[in-house]
Amino acid sequence: MRITLAQTSPRLNRSNLEEAASIIDAHKDKSDLILFSELSLNGYLLQDKLYEDAWEIYELGILKELSHDIDIVIGAAVKDLESFRNAALYFSKGKLISKHYKVHLPNYGMFEEARYFKAGSSFESFLTRFGKISMVVCEDLWHKDVHEKLMKENPDYILSLVASPARGFSDSGLDIEDKWYEIIKTVASECKAKLVFVNRVGFEDGLGFWGGSCIVNEDAKIVHKLQRHKKTVKTFEI
Repeated sequence: MRITLAQTSPRLNRSNLEEAASIIDAHKDKSDLILFSELSLNGYLLQDKLYEDAWEIYELGILKELSHDIDIVIGAAVKDLESFRNAALYFSKGKLISKHYKVHLPNYGMFEEARYFKAGSSFESFLTRFGKISMVVCEDLWHKDVHEKLMKENPDYILSLVASPARGFSDSGLDIEDKWYEIIKTVASECKAKLVFVNRVGFEDGLGFWGGSCIVNEDAKIVHKLQRHKKTVKTFEI
């Protein structure tokens, strides 16, 4: 199986869809699955821009079309009736086959997600040609009860879409990076699943996102990893 990690630097506007489509088109013949980060179709610090920039699913037809050639996982702010959701979307064979609405919305410090988004309520798995998959979005994985729910789902792959700002700088590196790798290794080991972690890069209003996207195997070993702070799209065989 060939997996492409798209560690991009989204902008706070709708041009991200065009860029994502271009990246997907360039990799559709040499990869089976491509993953983007949390809110990669919108940028992170949307706030009131949600009312203008959140997507209706019907507007993402180009992703459905491209998914005839490659499965696509992408993060987006989407409209859900009268609410907005922080969503992970899975497109395959011309259809949106699954979506996960972020359950745990941070609302402390630099984060204000609960002010703008409506939380999801469940963690599910779905079948693909690669096996059983579960999707999570960022803060979801910081909660032990989510680990337990994922273990019950027993997926082959856990796809984690993340927008993690850099914080906790030290001489040895980033504290937040160390914490994230500790969490995803634990979850991969607990679930006996491969875990794909895709974090964004770039800057928004003083926040810098560190990247470090990676693939973890069932033995909690990071088998592939992208650089920090560098916009990168790379395909790996697993």
